[in-house]
Parts: sequence; structure tokens; C-alpha cells
Amino acid sequence: MSGFEHYHQEIGALDHEIHKYAQLCGVDLSKRYEIEACLAEHHDDWAGDKARESLRGLLVLRLKVETEMIELGMLPPPLLPAATGQN
Repeated sequence: MSGFEHYHQEIGALDHEIHKYAQLCGVDLSKRYEIEACLAEHHDDWAGDKARESLRGLLVLRLKVETEMIELGMLPPPLLPAATGQN
């Protein structure tokens, strides 16, 4: 166990930060190719690269927490809410 005890709170906090950094990077999290392109692209300015690296680290951390939750028999919530079919 990594030390996470309140998984749903941790996931909620991670998701908040992931959404913030995705917005800063101009990434639509529902489009995997946008995530992959952002993470593969290196920026010349430090601020742009820092946001991209922060997003990468948050996504990796979320996967780690999800893995632990699944190993403990918990179901992690989705990163994005389910589509409602309404526009």
C-alpha cells in the first residue's frame, strides 16, 4: 500500500488537478490522441513544459491509485463523467 487511505478523496483531488492542467495544456481529456500528443510534445518555454510535465505526473499518479484501489477490490471512479447524450 502506498499510504493512500482515503482513496476517493485522493482520486477527487487528483482529478481536480488533472482537469486544471489539461485545460492549461489545451487538452480535451475525452480525446486520447490529444493527451498523447501533449505528453509527447516538448515546449520551448519553461511554463509550457512545466504544465505538460505536471499533467504527465498527475496521470501516472492516478493510474497508481487506481491500481491500488482495484487490488483492494474497489472500483475507481472514471476520470470523466459518463456522457449523458445531451449537448
